[in-house]
Amino acid sequence: MKPSDIVKALHLLLDIQQPVFLWGPPGVGKSQVVAEVARARGMELCDVRAVLLDPVDLRGLPRVTEKGLAQWCPPAFLPPEGSLGRGVVFLDELNAATPLVQAACYQLILDRRIGEYELPAGWSVVAAGNREQDRSVVHRMPTALANRMVHLEFEADIDDWLAWAQKHGIRPEVTGFLRFRPTLLHTFDPKSSDRTFASPRAWEFVSRMLSSSPGREIEDDLWIGAVGMAAAAEFTGYLAVWRDLPGIDEVLAHPDDIGLSQEPAVLYALCEALAARASASCADALGRFALRLPPEFGVLLMRGCVCRDRNFVKTEGFARWAQANAEVLL
Repeated sequence: MKPSDIVKALHLLLDIQQPVFLWGPPGVGKSQVVAEVARARGMELCDVRAVLLDPVDLRGLPRVTEKGLAQWCPPAFLPPEGSLGRGVVFLDELNAATPLVQAACYQLILDRRIGEYELPAGWSVVAAGNREQDRSVVHRMPTALANRMVHLEFEADIDDWLAWAQKHGIRPEVTGFLRFRPTLLHTFDPKSSDRTFASPRAWEFVSRMLSSSPGREIEDDLWIGAVGMAAAAEFTGYLAVWRDLPGIDEVLAHPDDIGLSQEPAVLYALCEALAARASASCADALGRFALRLPPEFGVLLMRGCVCRDRNFVKTEGFARWAQANAEVLL
């Protein structure tokens, strides 16, 4: 399932408090999606890294009551018993935990309790982990535990990731490159011995490094260290095209006269750079320039502008472009 479908499924399953397990390769954003769904619902998130626990950690420690009876004190990382709030207990990397830790989760997942501790009524359980074929450190999940959850397969999707990137300030160099080479969003191969590979998480690293203005003498090694040699080589070539683009201010000042390349890589880069500057004040120039582009790139530019500023569709520049390209939009 692509991330947007995972989000819809999580909302449904949280409504009915059905435990769910998200399966997927490393770096696709499983943890991030769970956090964003919890935030969107106004729910607290209790992030429990199961791989760091011992079996006794979930039950807590015993103390002796005034009557001389042993009473278990639940761990502080679980939501307080009797809490009136709403939240998600997220058991991340559950299948990387030892079988004894997984067994300790049985009762929490199905019966919503561990020993004397009871999960508050407004809380739900979500778990996630890598697949056995991903060469990650995992232990086979006992069937008794697996049968207590709904299992969803998480896959990277370029359209979903680009929509997410638009909202989270990912650099236009990165989003433009991945529009041009969408298959490089996630290149994980469990049979490969490479230490690094391209993934949504790794491209976010690249964006952050770009924002820090690394020196040209080290940036190639940084890209290789984040997304692997093959993807880094293509990204370096794309960056060279990006840096050789005409100035965006120059394009906006002379949208009818600026030279126009027919190279797809250049057009992808230029559309992404222009969309990053989209606003009502420059809508006329952007609309006029879009009219000069091949139809598919005009759509790419206008769609990027609308994603950047929803009010862009109300401008005369967008209306003129849409009227001229009505057959493309139908």
